[in-house]
Amino acid sequence: MAGFFAPVPFLETSYGIRRLSFSEVKMSNSAAGIFRRVNDAVYWTGAGVGCVALVLVSAVIPWAVYTRYILNSASSWPEPMAVLLTVGITFIGSANCYRQRIHMNMTVGTDLLPPLLRRASLLLSEILMGVIAIFMVIWGLRLVRTTWDNSVDEFPWLSVGITYLPIVVSGAMMLLFVIERLTIGPPPRDGADAHVPVE
Repeated sequence: MAGFFAPVPFLETSYGIRRLSFSEVKMSNSAAGIFRRVNDAVYWTGAGVGCVALVLVSAVIPWAVYTRYILNSASSWPEPMAVLLTVGITFIGSANCYRQRIHMNMTVGTDLLPPLLRRASLLLSEILMGVIAIFMVIWGLRLVRTTWDNSVDEFPWLSVGITYLPIVVSGAMMLLFVIERLTIGPPPRDGADAHVPVE
């Protein structure tokens, strides 16, 4: 096990800090490649789910408008369905945005810090994100269990607990991405990855 992980030096890229020198570890190439591919699969699955949900929202809302203003008989289900789909898009999309670092963030303060404190602040932010992700998984599961026997008014067949599952899924995805950043670093932006061999 000791030979499986080895420390890697600190590296800065043109877009900022790439690795955390005093905390990040490097897996063997084969293990790192598998781990990167797992994270890629999770990321693209989340992106696919979000795209499908967005398309469904785009289809549901016009139907609600049509039934309300053309048929003068508004359907009760489109609006709550759109809300539920939007919740899923938000939580799963936020996890994906975190992995790619395209979420909103303020770096004015950290950019003014000396290199050592900047690396320490990055490490602290990753740890805090991990804590938040664990909180989302644990308390999200409790929320799911507590509300499982209740049903959504407009969809009697749908458990309220299922509607809270995006919290748990998002937290699990974020935790996985935090572990990725602290072990093999963030995904490359140019498409090339030293951990994944070229076929």
